[in-house]
Amino acid sequence: MMVLAFLRLPIAFAMAVVGIVGYAYMRDWSWTAAFATVQTKVYETGRNYTLSVIPLFILMGNFVTRAGMSQELFRTAYAFVGHFRGGLAMSTVVGCAGFGAICGSSIATAATFAKVAYPSMKKFGYSDALATGSIAAGGTLGILIPPSTIMVIYGIMTGTSIGKLFAAGILPGILATVLLCAAVQWVTWRDPKAGPRGERMTWKQRFATLEGLGWFVAVGVAVVGSAQLGWLPSDDAAVLGALAVFGLSLIYKGITSVVALFVLVMGGIYGGVFTAVEGAGVGAFGALVFAIARKSLTWEGLYAALVESARTTSMLFLILIGALMFAEFVNITSMPADLKKFIADLGVSPIMVVAVIMLIYVLLGTAMEELSMILLTVPVFFPLIVAMGLDPIWFGVLIVVVVEIGLISPPVGMNLFVLNTLLPQVPTRTIFRGVLPFIAADCVRLAILIAFPVISLYLPSLMR
Repeated sequence: MMVLAFLRLPIAFAMAVVGIVGYAYMRDWSWTAAFATVQTKVYETGRNYTLSVIPLFILMGNFVTRAGMSQELFRTAYAFVGHFRGGLAMSTVVGCAGFGAICGSSIATAATFAKVAYPSMKKFGYSDALATGSIAAGGTLGILIPPSTIMVIYGIMTGTSIGKLFAAGILPGILATVLLCAAVQWVTWRDPKAGPRGERMTWKQRFATLEGLGWFVAVGVAVVGSAQLGWLPSDDAAVLGALAVFGLSLIYKGITSVVALFVLVMGGIYGGVFTAVEGAGVGAFGALVFAIARKSLTWEGLYAALVESARTTSMLFLILIGALMFAEFVNITSMPADLKKFIADLGVSPIMVVAVIMLIYVLLGTAMEELSMILLTVPVFFPLIVAMGLDPIWFGVLIVVVVEIGLISPPVGMNLFVLNTLLPQVPTRTIFRGVLPFIAADCVRLAILIAFPVISLYLPSLMR
């Protein structure tokens, strides 16, 4: 498979070819059985209802990007923390966290904030290393803070609840935001000139960026209260809450509508009001309403968003089908059983096994595209995790974290090359140097999440 990949064959086809040939070999060169399996995988993947969450969340992210919500998130974050040393970089990290919560794409988040945040940081004299490093690292939050396409694919491949995976990503996402901001402070502590203080705003100006928050909170309290007191069925209350949020977003076009959309989607999934697929539909429709309310979506923009969503979805489905064929081949070999026996014979603790797997992922992330890496390795490692009695939700969060590290790890971190393309005036070596403190912060976060699984598992344990 790696030989085919290095020969420039797309990874989806490399996995599919090896899977088909390997499956035929294991069935005494029965090509009929191999191609029948291909037919089944293609058909089942195309008609899988759960997989419809992918194009819906991708569409939601495209609408959000065109609605210009990134500028509002960055402006609000800057209003509260911009006056600190390195404040603009921290504002970028916080803004990326908020944008990732309604976008779900790491690359899209990094690309968007390269346009939104970089000019402001240059204006205030920030070093290119800190500016690009904070954008690249902040962009990775898009795949951890739900909704996350990576989590959806992991959940489908392993049969893990997507809703619980989304809930599991919230606290680690907050921890990531705090640690990345700490990395900014460390950089500016060593070199104060790298991140000068920004303009201090008055509290009146800060709260002005939260216009309409009171009304959104009042709607939330009314909806939850009426459902808890039995005045309305929970489904009816959710529908009324959604309509109220969409209506208020037509009046208040600031960050509060962005927060309301995230709370609406994730609150509905978290509270069991609707499934992840239904939440994706609500989110996509809400993002469309917001884009229309801001008068930022033309017919040409709508067409472009739909085409881009279809193109991205097609790419993901092709990779997924190839990975499923490869996984089918792996499953009928003795590899999973041999790997379990090998680990059992070593007599090491499960935590040590997980630590070694994470190290393998970090090393692979420096040389492989992240989605392909997950699809290639999960069929091998997941049976081992289940055999050791470890929680698949916790393992899923750990995988997303190491994928985040891979996204900013030289030499092939995708976020680094996004910035290199959008900011050609910044040398590649400067971008590589700028992400090093953030990679260190991510490694600290990975160690914390391995040592304290409760951080990832607390919210899923509360779900209905």
